[in-house]
Amino acid sequence: MSKLQVLIVDDEWNMRNLLRIYLMKEGFRIQEAATGHEALSMIKKHSFDIILLDVMMPDMDGWQVCKVVRETETIPILMLTARTETKDKIHGLGVGADDYLTKPFEPEELLARIYSLIRRSTITQVMQPPQRVLDFPEMNIYPDAREVRIQEGSVDFTQKEFDLLMMLAQSKQRAFTREELVERVWGYDYEGEIRVVDTHIKNIREKLQRAGMSYNPIQTVWGVGYKFQAAEHQDEK
Repeated sequence: MSKLQVLIVDDEWNMRNLLRIYLMKEGFRIQEAATGHEALSMIKKHSFDIILLDVMMPDMDGWQVCKVVRETETIPILMLTARTETKDKIHGLGVGADDYLTKPFEPEELLARIYSLIRRSTITQVMQPPQRVLDFPEMNIYPDAREVRIQEGSVDFTQKEFDLLMMLAQSKQRAFTREELVERVWGYDYEGEIRVVDTHIKNIREKLQRAGMSYNPIQTVWGVGYKFQAAEHQDEK
């Protein structure tokens, strides 16, 4: 069995060295990048099973790197940072990170998070029966291609944004609580803020609107959460 490929992105040599020691003991194959630009160059040339991404870096911060990666890749991203503010965690998850670990951390927790993300990513890649195209006014969702088209134009979504939109669209008219959405999209072992759902919903709405969609298909159900409503006209924008 081939070794799992990990990219460590951190401008501090001591942290990269510590992570390398932890992970090589577990049998991972390690590559390192000291800057965001170096990381993006390596991601274009190599395939990785997971990216460990520091937030505070001098050239591009981890959030910027994550956003660029998510434009083309679905590689699991675990962000590492000394920042403890909830709003920072929500922002990181909002731009496409899969999980968030605060420094300092125990090696056991780091490994548990890594294995969880890789396992979840592998499960989603297992071949499944072809899924039918979801057709709505002005919008078509192609599950197998993971593509959304608005008025014949393709709209780019992060992995979590697409998963969230498709889940709501497949269960049209059903109202989901934020807790249910987190469990279904982020997994039962997710320990972050449930308000990350709000950030993703906001991003989805903005992208659909920019693409020219004349109505908002994701409605807020006050006191509950969200539901999908494919209608030609809605009051909420």
